[in-house]
Amino acid sequence: MKLSIIIPAYNEEQTIEVLLQKVVSVELPEGLDREILVVDDASTDRTIALIETFMEKYPNQLGLIKQERNQGKGAAIHKGIDRASGDYILIQDADLEYDPREYPDLLQPILEGHADVVYGSRFQGNNPHRILFFWHSIGNRFLTFVSNMFTNLNLSDMETCYKLFRADMLKGLKLREKRFGFEPEVTAKISRIPGIRIYEVGISYFGRTYDEGKKIKMKDGFRALYCILRYNIFSR
Repeated sequence: MKLSIIIPAYNEEQTIEVLLQKVVSVELPEGLDREILVVDDASTDRTIALIETFMEKYPNQLGLIKQERNQGKGAAIHKGIDRASGDYILIQDADLEYDPREYPDLLQPILEGHADVVYGSRFQGNNPHRILFFWHSIGNRFLTFVSNMFTNLNLSDMETCYKLFRADMLKGLKLREKRFGFEPEVTAKISRIPGIRIYEVGISYFGRTYDEGKKIKMKDGFRALYCILRYNIFSR
């Protein structure tokens, strides 16, 4: 079996090398191969050069997909989904907010035959969590609450980056959102798959400040709310 790890990246020269080293070094469960797909969303800094240098040091460890123009995180993920050849697909941000060493924790419910989809929750468990923005946490919980109202799920963290899917289920979805609307759209659409088994696993969270490169803004929160309504009510 194979795990495809999709890494959307845009101007992440400060973190991409360390992140890739963590991803190639993590010990996966026995019998599970890895496929690493980095999708660069038309970075304007040294991100691509650093990825290509890494590929020279670790040949055959990862593939690089280059977007010709900046389209957004969702568009980069779509490209990665199309190229992924694994049995399972995991989304990994190119920053260092999420710890690849927790892949085995995310994989456990799927490999044991309990789950089809696993979300990594920043609001559950006893793992380390950096203390940052109050209103961001309120916004995340509010969006999760509204999403849950329509999907009838009891997720604690809909907006998390760490989402692990059975590849056949994810590839069967028609995803449209090109930016941060990916999270509410994919949640709405997987919730309607008959018999879907969704689990959550508590994860660590090493959040960034805006000075450290955080990109999501207030407008993205409003877009997420719009996407919750659109894909749960108007695009069923």
